[in-house]
Amino acid sequence: MALRSIYRGLKKNNLLSPLCNSCSHLHSHSTSFGYKEVREEEKSQMVGNVFTSVASSYDLMNDLMSGGLHRLWKERLVSKLNPFPGMKHLDVAGGTGDVAFRILESINNVGRRAMRDIHDDNVLDETQIFVCDINPNMLNVGKKRAQERGFGDNKSLVWVEGDAEALKFEDGSMDGYTIAFGIRNVTHIEKALAEAHRVLKRGGRFLCLELSHVELPIFKDLYDYYSFSVIPALGELVAGDRESYQYLVESVRRFPSQEKFAKMIAEAGFDKVEYENLVGGVVAIHSGLKF
Repeated sequence: MALRSIYRGLKKNNLLSPLCNSCSHLHSHSTSFGYKEVREEEKSQMVGNVFTSVASSYDLMNDLMSGGLHRLWKERLVSKLNPFPGMKHLDVAGGTGDVAFRILESINNVGRRAMRDIHDDNVLDETQIFVCDINPNMLNVGKKRAQERGFGDNKSLVWVEGDAEALKFEDGSMDGYTIAFGIRNVTHIEKALAEAHRVLKRGGRFLCLELSHVELPIFKDLYDYYSFSVIPALGELVAGDRESYQYLVESVRRFPSQEKFAKMIAEAGFDKVEYENLVGGVVAIHSGLKF
C-alpha cells in the first residue's frame, strides 16, 4: 500500500491551472461511455441501463471479480472515515448498502463502548446514514439486503434516489461523504466533487474508493489481460451481461490517474488531499477535508 499526500495549498499557489486542460472534455457536449464517445445527455441513461441490468448480481460479481477483496477495500474506506455516533453521513452511489451497513455497524460498535461511560441513549438515535443512488433498482436491492441483515426498521438508514451531480441536501449538512466505485460513472466528475464539497460541514471528510491505474509493467499486463479477457466473460456467465462488464473495464481506463484525480479534488475546494493505492493501484482511496 502506498499513501501519498497531494497538493496541499496548491490552490493558493495557483498551481492547479493545468487541470483545466486535462479535464476540458468534461465541459464539452460529448463524453465517454467506456471507449465510446456519446452525447452527455445519453450517458446517464446508458449508465442507468448498465446498473439496472446488473443490480441483482452486483454484489456477487464484486466478490467474483475481486476474489472477495472488495470487502477489505470497503473496510479500509470506513476505517479512514472514522465514523462516530450521532454523525450525519452521505454515501453516494451506494444503492446496495454495502458501505452504509459497514458505517452503521462501526458506529454501533463505537456507540456501545461509549454508552458504558456516557449513558446517553439519544446519541445513537441521532445518527443518520443517507444512502443515495440514481438507480432505483440498486436501492431496492439495498433495502432488501437491509431487511436480511436486520436493519430494515433502523431509522438511522435513509434511502434516497438522487443524482451525485445535483444532490438534494442542504449546504453544510453532512459530517462525511463516501462514494465507492461510483464516481467514474457520472457525466461530470467535477460537478459531483463540487456537490460533495457543498453538502459537507466544515471539518467534514470526503472519501472516494475507485478502481484506478496500475503502473508496474508486469503486473499491469496481467491486470489488463484479466480485465479485458476474464471480467466480461465472467459477466456473461454469471449475470448474463457481457456488455455491462466490458463497459466497466473500459470506464476504468478512461478514469483520471490517481494524481490527476487528486488535482480535481483539490480544485473542488478540498484540503489535505491524499490517496492510498491498494493492490498496486488496482484501487485507490482518495480523501480530502473541507476547511
